[in-house]
Amino acid sequence: MPTKAELKSKKTKLKLRSGDRVIIIAGKDKGQIGFIAAVDPEKRRALVLQDNDENPEMPNPLNAAVKHKKARYQGEQSARYRIPAPIDLSNLMLLDPKDNKPTRVGRRKEGDTIVRYAKRSGTTLTDAHNVMLKGDKK
Repeated sequence: MPTKAELKSKKTKLKLRSGDRVIIIAGKDKGQIGFIAAVDPEKRRALVLQDNDENPEMPNPLNAAVKHKKARYQGEQSARYRIPAPIDLSNLMLLDPKDNKPTRVGRRKEGDTIVRYAKRSGTTLTDAHNVMLKGDKK
């Protein structure tokens, strides 16, 4: 029987990872499509951003919170900033790479490694983070 410390130290396996294209299925931004920028596995939350056509370097945050900044000295403008707020992983659903429709994620063994796959089409999901790293090495 495992102890409480062993159970707590066990690494949680998430079905969604950084770089995945997802759709928000619950909350104020329901139906919006974006990508996962960061994941907190202990809290089971993720930051979701949306591509910005006007400025590709600055993606728009989904599930954004508005932060107000008051002018500190004369001549400075007060401003409202939209900052990304974390969203629970249960409110996100992965988009199938074949037809861009929501799908569930499964795990299967291919060779000696365990890979994620889209249950809708059965295609193996490549990790966007690993693809980016491999592209940088070339």
